[in-house]
Amino acid sequence: MGLLLTVTLAYGGAALALFRPFYGLLVYVCFAIVRPEDMWPWSVQDGNYSRIIAVSMLIGWVWRTLPKTIARRRGSAEGLWVVGLFVGYWLWAGFLALSADNAEVAWEHVEALSKILLPLIVGITTIDSVKKLKGLAWTIVVSQGYVAFEMNRYYFSGYNKLRIDGFGTLDNNCAVIGMVTVIGLAAFMFLNARKYWQKAIILACSAFMAHAVLFSFSRGGMLGLIVCAGVGFVLLKKSLKHYVAFAIACGMVISATGPEVRARFLRTFEHQADGRREASAQSRLDLWEDCWVVFQRDPLMGCGPNHWPLLAHTFGWERGKEAHSLWIQTATETGLPGIAMFAGFYVVCMLRLFLLMRRSDEDDDPWFSDSAKMVIAALAGFGVSAQFVSLELLEVPYYVCLLGAATLSVYARERRLVAQADECEDGYESEWDDKYADGYDWAASPAV
Repeated sequence: MGLLLTVTLAYGGAALALFRPFYGLLVYVCFAIVRPEDMWPWSVQDGNYSRIIAVSMLIGWVWRTLPKTIARRRGSAEGLWVVGLFVGYWLWAGFLALSADNAEVAWEHVEALSKILLPLIVGITTIDSVKKLKGLAWTIVVSQGYVAFEMNRYYFSGYNKLRIDGFGTLDNNCAVIGMVTVIGLAAFMFLNARKYWQKAIILACSAFMAHAVLFSFSRGGMLGLIVCAGVGFVLLKKSLKHYVAFAIACGMVISATGPEVRARFLRTFEHQADGRREASAQSRLDLWEDCWVVFQRDPLMGCGPNHWPLLAHTFGWERGKEAHSLWIQTATETGLPGIAMFAGFYVVCMLRLFLLMRRSDEDDDPWFSDSAKMVIAALAGFGVSAQFVSLELLEVPYYVCLLGAATLSVYARERRLVAQADECEDGYESEWDDKYADGYDWAASPAV
């Protein structure tokens, strides 16, 4: 079944992407989350399925979308500025790779970033309607929900695969942070959905993801889930039913949290007799102090893309040790310009979406406000969780940010079209008033 689904999506999506690159993007996002080779390793061998989709999508984009984008100047600077920050980060990483101590490692990192950059560019230039925004959101939620469903299936069969093995190349912490990010989307999609079957699918995906966060024993994931839920609740226009629903959801999550999970989470904040924290938490603090030492050596250029693991052993850590913080490791490796553009990619998106949410009115499609809220909540949860894990190649947050950037572009485009229509209508009425202000001889009209 897995092989049939993978081959159908890969080759069918590749054929469709030549004419409709947006649908190729959806398949690419689905494969990036589900990872068919890791989901069904017994039947799906390495066949470069994502590469097949990517090549076809890029050909279709250059052939079908790029000329129209140039001719019509489709899109808005609102969303393009967000993606532009990631483009800047990619260029900066490439520039640093030219003089890196280990060029091979640095260029491998730049190549990995390129696989994320290309879908972002395709997405921001092809998503031009609310329908496509919803298509991307549904693809992200259902794909991540299916991964969570499989992890739950393993768990209830007696083997906690997520905690022990992680998922694919991701350990339990990285895999769970992807789920925390998507839960932020699912909450507002549930409220925006109008049909009961849609609400049922979203609710099931949310339940699987929330439970997976708990049995993963990832403390960063649990903290991110709390932040995501809190930010989402603050952004929500609340009534009594929302307070009741939020209380029920919190009660269900707490009841599903076993004593071992609660004890592990609370140990994060404990201090031992010597004033140090629990071993895992203390090791992260020690790692960050060592990263600060490296950062101070060259705050502008950093130590080089993906170079901290090459230096970790000089501070007494094992070789290849990650910094266990996306933000600190990025700053250490790419300097102030790198972290400014990389973090700005998320922060600017959130700030612009907050402004969109504030200025949207009742005449606008409610999706725009809901999309802004869901992306803000999702990225807030991700931002907190990412402080405790190095996961620069986790793709889900990039696509969530793409959803936010595309929302900005589509909203600006819709408002611009409405303004142009109003101007045309006002101009027509003005011309009519000028012509007939002094009266009109209807008897002399040819129509009469």
